[in-house]
Amino acid sequence: WAYGRGTGTLAERKESMMETTIGVNKAILHILDFNSNLTVFSAHELELANSSVAEFLMKHIEKAYCDSGAKPAEFNPDSRFRKQLAAYRAGELSFVDFSVEIATWMVEAIASSDKQISTDLLVCDLTVNGEPVLALLKCNNRMGFTHQVTQADTGIRNEIINHYAILPNPSQKIDEYAFVGSVAAAIRLAEKKCRIDGQEVFVLSDVVLDCAAKVSPKEAISRVTAIARKVAENHGENPAIAVSRAKTFILENTEVSEVLDPVELGQEVFAESPILRQEYLQEVDQAGIAGAVKIDRNLAVKTGRTQKLKTDTGI
Repeated sequence: WAYGRGTGTLAERKESMMETTIGVNKAILHILDFNSNLTVFSAHELELANSSVAEFLMKHIEKAYCDSGAKPAEFNPDSRFRKQLAAYRAGELSFVDFSVEIATWMVEAIASSDKQISTDLLVCDLTVNGEPVLALLKCNNRMGFTHQVTQADTGIRNEIINHYAILPNPSQKIDEYAFVGSVAAAIRLAEKKCRIDGQEVFVLSDVVLDCAAKVSPKEAISRVTAIARKVAENHGENPAIAVSRAKTFILENTEVSEVLDPVELGQEVFAESPILRQEYLQEVDQAGIAGAVKIDRNLAVKTGRTQKLKTDTGI
């Protein structure tokens, strides 16, 4: 199954679709329902021969895998997930048993949180461009409505009732997910904070994967352009020009490199002013984005295609 990453012209999407091929080898679903205090660990994999199930999985996997908002991450040295992943890859641990372990860690974390959100956990064994990848899709349940037919003494009664375990449909985006590579154990994830024992915690990175996440490409671009604007405004310079230079640098940089160096960007944008350049570097360092960030060209093209200018009469 091939698909395109990012948005752009038809030609750009066709070119991108030729870059990445995804195959789903195995998948399993575990139910973590805190509304009903019901946890159901499946003992069997999903039937991928079912076309509707396969389509549901592929739609969500595609959307998540090409998300520019995903953060890169690396395992901590003593990560239990990394050890169990190695055991699974070596054939010492079955796919079902490994997935149940993952679900158990997630249940323990959510059960200890201040706000217990019911979720369905999809664990998928993928092949991406010939390389094995493990995907975790945390499908937080949504409340919906459905019909219910009841039998009364006077006849059938049709009612509308709440349903608290609605999975995201294929056109929606899954808020929390992780993709874990095999060779270098590279991780890409998206997640939301929850509060456990009075502290803000990320369930996926802090508890399940035990990894350290970095800034996402989308967030990195947003931050450096915001800093360029702020520095220009602080010194009475035209912020639109600074932002335009920043976006131009990002776009041109992707033609020769896969990574964006925020320091080099600042040196280019504020090349004529050592004072502005120094302030920019201080802001970048304080924001924690001084290191190089891998940037997809489609994201750079999309970012540079439009710019928002604020005038006296509005935006």
